[in-house]
Amino acid sequence: MAELRDLNFNRLVVFAAVVEAGSLSAAAERLGLAKTMVSAHIQRLEAEVGATLIVRTTRRSNLTEAGRTLYEASRECVRVASDALAAISAASGPLRGAVRVASPIDYGVLVVAPALAELRRMHPALEVELVCSDGYVDLVAERIDVAVRLGNLKDSSYRSAPLGQYLRWLVASPAFLAGRQRPVLPSELAELPFVALSTLTHPYTLSLRATSGERERVRCKRAFLANTASACSAATLAGAGFGLLTNFSIGEDLAAGRLVRLLPQWAGEPAAIQAVYPSTSQPSPKVAAVIEALRTYLTRIDQPRAIARR
Repeated sequence: MAELRDLNFNRLVVFAAVVEAGSLSAAAERLGLAKTMVSAHIQRLEAEVGATLIVRTTRRSNLTEAGRTLYEASRECVRVASDALAAISAASGPLRGAVRVASPIDYGVLVVAPALAELRRMHPALEVELVCSDGYVDLVAERIDVAVRLGNLKDSSYRSAPLGQYLRWLVASPAFLAGRQRPVLPSELAELPFVALSTLTHPYTLSLRATSGERERVRCKRAFLANTASACSAATLAGAGFGLLTNFSIGEDLAAGRLVRLLPQWAGEPAAIQAVYPSTSQPSPKVAAVIEALRTYLTRIDQPRAIARR
């Protein structure tokens, strides 16, 4: 039976990198080691634990049951050690190293990118990578330190930090409204072409709430379907139909008259903006800095919005 004193912990780092990178070659490139050295570390680690961890073929490497068990522990060891080193570094000076942040595309472009740019100016030694995608991002598999999620969270295994809220407003272009009678009731929206987001569970069903608290659901006719929020915005601006678009993405278009709000007393249900990160006792200094940068930026850009709504 292997004992803790028999393990070389450097090899746990190499083993975790091989699992996450998917191959010895990719892990070697990530770690800056020769492939033969990575292979030797894995072989010696298997000898130390007394079990086969990885079954290697010509095309890929597969974990054994023992390998999966050790990987879960190795991943946690590496993460805790990395957080400790980052905490020590943060206590003694500016943030250093790399941080990977994930975000939906339009929110990443409009909010996250400028917030991270400000963070980077404060910490020039910090390497920032922003990954924008409207699809689901697996934080562990894609080595994401913190992800911004819009709406209800589905990741019970992750920690989360609230950033704010957003609304979806009913809008249309002046060209689309020309020659049409504007709706005065939510039910009248069912007769108008609608630009829908296909990634939603029920893309053609609107769940609306009035400022008075009244709620109503409207089933819209099929007209235009797109798989990204940016495409829905573009189609709405081009007059393909009316849209239910996020308030953070359309402020300039409303101010310039390129879009017009419909039924301004109605909006989609308020939805949360949250940062999620892999489960740890405390967020690492880099993750904490990203969250604080986002909160600071959101507070600043929300102030003029609040004044404009008065």
